[in-house]
Amino acid sequence: MRLRREDFAWYQGVKISLFDVSSVENPSEISKYVIGDRGTDSPILRDHKAFLFNEERNILVIPILLAEIDEDKYYGRVPLNAYGDYVWQGIYVFTVNETGIFLRGRIAHIKDPEVFAKSGFYFYSKYAIKRALYIGDFLYSISDGMIKVNVLRDLREVAEVNLP
Repeated sequence: MRLRREDFAWYQGVKISLFDVSSVENPSEISKYVIGDRGTDSPILRDHKAFLFNEERNILVIPILLAEIDEDKYYGRVPLNAYGDYVWQGIYVFTVNETGIFLRGRIAHIKDPEVFAKSGFYFYSKYAIKRALYIGDFLYSISDGMIKVNVLRDLREVAEVNLP
């Protein structure tokens, strides 16, 4: 069997979708948010515990390793199978309600962008955020090297503690 061009899809970034399932036979996508380019990754793709969602607070938090394609690296059109370079890691904080998915902000522990330039194909940093949780009105982000506390309402940083 010959594969037709439209029978194939490239994985391109991380997509979050919100569906209206009031008609189970005919669900419809009412909102989406696409993060990054090919190479963007998240622990939630392999570990459901990395996913933070609370319907009462309308909050969704996911850790992301962001990859972006630099179009200036290519002569002419960027190949469909091109991978992006890692440019950022942290958590994306969203508001999710009946009308859609909205980015509230991003929080990172990594302060030196050179970490990404040196990483190559595989990225590791003890400051890569793995989990997030909230207690009361505060959002805690956790990496192997740090715990950071932000106000849940506006994501203003309150404190950070470096871990040994």
